[in-house]
Amino acid sequence: MDPCPFVRLNVESLALKLPLATKPAGSRVHPSNTPRFCKVRIKNFPSQTAILPFCSTTNDSPPDTSASAAGFHLDSTSIRRLSGKPITLRVEVYTGRMGHTCGVGGGKLLGSVQVSVDLGHVQSNPRVFQNGWLKLGNQPDKPAARLHLVRWRTFPGEKERAGRERKGWMIMVYDLSGSPVAVASMITPFVPLQGADRVSRSNPGAWLILRPNGFSVSSWKPWGRLEAWRERGPIDGLSYKFELVTDNGGPSGGIPIAEATMSVRKGGQFCIDSRIMKDSGLRSRSPVNGFVMGSTVEGEGKVSKPVVQVGVQYVTCIADAALFIALSAAVDLSMDACRLFSHKLRKELCHDEQEFFS
Repeated sequence: MDPCPFVRLNVESLALKLPLATKPAGSRVHPSNTPRFCKVRIKNFPSQTAILPFCSTTNDSPPDTSASAAGFHLDSTSIRRLSGKPITLRVEVYTGRMGHTCGVGGGKLLGSVQVSVDLGHVQSNPRVFQNGWLKLGNQPDKPAARLHLVRWRTFPGEKERAGRERKGWMIMVYDLSGSPVAVASMITPFVPLQGADRVSRSNPGAWLILRPNGFSVSSWKPWGRLEAWRERGPIDGLSYKFELVTDNGGPSGGIPIAEATMSVRKGGQFCIDSRIMKDSGLRSRSPVNGFVMGSTVEGEGKVSKPVVQVGVQYVTCIADAALFIALSAAVDLSMDACRLFSHKLRKELCHDEQEFFS
């Protein structure tokens, strides 16, 4: 598995400054206690939403309080597609509450700003494209709200990237004759959120579970996709989402099968239930609802030997069982891949070269 370049576009230090009202409050004046949020958009990427804190400073100094958007991750395919084309970042500012009420958006558009980003100028070090206040609106002679943002890109060099991503892990399951019958391949590196040391929900790492394509051991086709990230909250947890890959193979063509969070400290149980599969439109080989598979996952830092159990109605050959084994191993190794980047991995996972597990 060859190393893949990637680019991370970050939007930070978001804050809103409202103009001073010189007349009694009217329909165009937005009090500072009104909820405010913004949507950060790049064409063909999911939009990001962030709460906008109000800035009380009266000069052009940086805001006293600020927020950050989740950012955008461009893989090698996106970089090739956008090569030579400037990217337009659009930040839309709304007043009111986020979400929808009776199908109608709850926020009112206050204004928007645009920042152009040229991937052709990417260097090996991070680059800042915008740092400061931007005016919302296009009427230069009238007071208007202003948005503060810092826009930059990280395109890490090989030395820096090696310590800030976990990639290239692969699990191969063999039958008794020594032939590979299932593979779990890490297709999306596990990288930390900018300014933090954890893998976030907005940019999870991902595994692809593969099975032989026909009778050839050199040709594989995807069976399932597993995403994992480190959940923040009162309980520190490993969150995962598993879906079956459909024939069209598109990014939205997967059928969700399992999604849950388990304790990082205690570990837990990865489980698939046939009732969930039937609710997703899958046909079971058995008319009886019940257990499909389950595997144990040890807590963080522990050497784990997953115990895998599979319902007999879902296994017709060794290759079927091997897929569930590869999946359970990928879930178990995701506990290591999502370990905080301020903590070291087990020594057998720290080699610079690609790692293969069997």
